[in-house]
Amino acid sequence: MIISRTPLRISFAGGGSDLPIFYCEEPGAVVSTAIDKYIYITVNRKFDQRIRASYAVTEIVDRVDDLRHELIREALRLVRIAGGVEITSISDVPSRGSGLGSSSSYTVGLLNALYAYRGRMASATRLAQEACQIELARCGKPIGKQDQYIAAFGGLQYIQFNPDESVFVDPIICRPATKQALGRRLLMLYTGMTRSAGEVLAEQRANVQRDHRRREHLRAMVRLAQELRAALSRDELDALGEIMHEGWMRKRELASQISNDQIDRWYERARAAGARGGKLLGAGGGGFLLLDAPPERHAAIQHALPELRPVPLRCEPQGSKIIYVEEEALSF
Repeated sequence: MIISRTPLRISFAGGGSDLPIFYCEEPGAVVSTAIDKYIYITVNRKFDQRIRASYAVTEIVDRVDDLRHELIREALRLVRIAGGVEITSISDVPSRGSGLGSSSSYTVGLLNALYAYRGRMASATRLAQEACQIELARCGKPIGKQDQYIAAFGGLQYIQFNPDESVFVDPIICRPATKQALGRRLLMLYTGMTRSAGEVLAEQRANVQRDHRRREHLRAMVRLAQELRAALSRDELDALGEIMHEGWMRKRELASQISNDQIDRWYERARAAGARGGKLLGAGGGGFLLLDAPPERHAAIQHALPELRPVPLRCEPQGSKIIYVEEEALSF
């Protein structure tokens, strides 16, 4: 048996500039961190040559081509495993529509586990590139690239997306005390709402194509990512809330489904209770609300938003890793 553990992520600034509609013409950039919430993938040898894939449902098929789960199907094709394998998954938090990059974490973790099952080690760069290939090229998902890279590399990163399809992953260099203080300031609240990220991102892509004002919003969001990188490198956290707030105000202009009246009311109540800034994680429309606030204001914010569930988090320095290997399960 092989078990991989892959972190989910939160993004502070620049989200949306990792979409091809933007970065193919000019570089995009985000500041993101992996967090201590994970997706676990197990891969085990099956006693026969069939394939068993267990997620929300269980599939038992004779051939890779018969799998309905497209990420599992394409990962098996890419790693060249034809059968005789069982695949299961567990997530620490709700996966669908959470805004934590769960689909890409799943794909990265699955590739990592499948390569280990074949007795091979895959680098973070390879895992990220091949996860992008599966999700964007093979499955045609209208998503960006940041989730795959932060899941593979982990840590607090400035990630740049270039028109030639290259991606630069640069760790943000700051004192350990700064990262610890950052974790203490963050408050993540689950809204209970879920949405299809694909629908939101498809509308955003269409809007950016036909409206130069939306492209200018994305340019400004890239500048915010650059400003946040510089501030964190100087061990300055006071700019975080303001940058997140401006980014959220601009992001709301990219597509109609990114926010709604209920989300706006929650955000304003959080600000009135002491939050300096915040944003919905992921494409928008639901999932988790991330806030920057002094730790002494967290209780007041939670009191103002009793319908939202707080989820404690810490930054995770490592990306996807293999945490268990039973050698009898290896397939060479």
